[in-house]
Amino acid sequence: MNLHDVSLFLVITETRSLTQAAKRQGISAMAVSRRLASLERELGTRLLQRTTRSVSLTQEGMEFLPYAQALIEAETGARALFSPSTQGAVGLLRITAPSGFGRRNILPLISELLADNPELSIDLQLSEDVVDIVGRGIDVAIRIAPLKDSTLIARKIADSPRVICASPDYLKVNGMPTSVEDLKKHHCLRLSSVPQWIFERGGDVFRVRVEGRFISDNVEGVRELCAQGLGLAQLTRWDVMKEIRKGTLVEIELSDARPQDLSVWAVLPTTRYLPLRVSTFIDKLKSSLTLLATS
Repeated sequence: MNLHDVSLFLVITETRSLTQAAKRQGISAMAVSRRLASLERELGTRLLQRTTRSVSLTQEGMEFLPYAQALIEAETGARALFSPSTQGAVGLLRITAPSGFGRRNILPLISELLADNPELSIDLQLSEDVVDIVGRGIDVAIRIAPLKDSTLIARKIADSPRVICASPDYLKVNGMPTSVEDLKKHHCLRLSSVPQWIFERGGDVFRVRVEGRFISDNVEGVRELCAQGLGLAQLTRWDVMKEIRKGTLVEIELSDARPQDLSVWAVLPTTRYLPLRVSTFIDKLKSSLTLLATS
């Protein structure tokens, strides 16, 4: 398999255009088309659907994409291994993560990661959306969830239980809830992505509809209004750890149920070849969360 053709395939998937790929590579569109056809003949399958305006991945193309990325990464890593100028991880590390968790726990690591790895670049996308990491060329997605069945590979980084919390002032005025039923008497600040609060009891998971006057798709917004005394919130421990330690928020424990346990996962498109830049980031994040949890 010609690695130059594999590399060109990756450029086409990024630009979604044979013409744009040709411009980026400094060759003609006809040459791009010929080399793509050669790669498809080599593999015995069609990788891309072509139209006059754009190209799109076939199912086989989507399946081949992580392998193509691994092939190019392996070649780059092999060359870097014997380069006297290379120190640490190299290349562009593409990360996606939830916005609240990313701002608090990933952004503080960036400067040290870049300082320790002079040949490393980082593209960090903070969003609540669950993106197609294979189609978008993402190296690692940080997700906080009880991970659903997936063809992707997931590595657990840390526990991340949900907690119910409120400000001391709110509890002073409205009282401390002690059961799930008590939640109906309180103002509950809710994330729009979590329409019901999720609990565990005796190994079973169940959902509770809560009422409140504020809903947001943003963790920071819910946490801020909770700290201001506007109601209860159910967030992950990583979202409110600093506030609970400072005393600006109080963790609430119910007698008849506990909020659902989640985990922090590093989701990967494949582990057949894990670039050093990805393992370096995962190890850094895991060490940081372990230190925060024990400090």
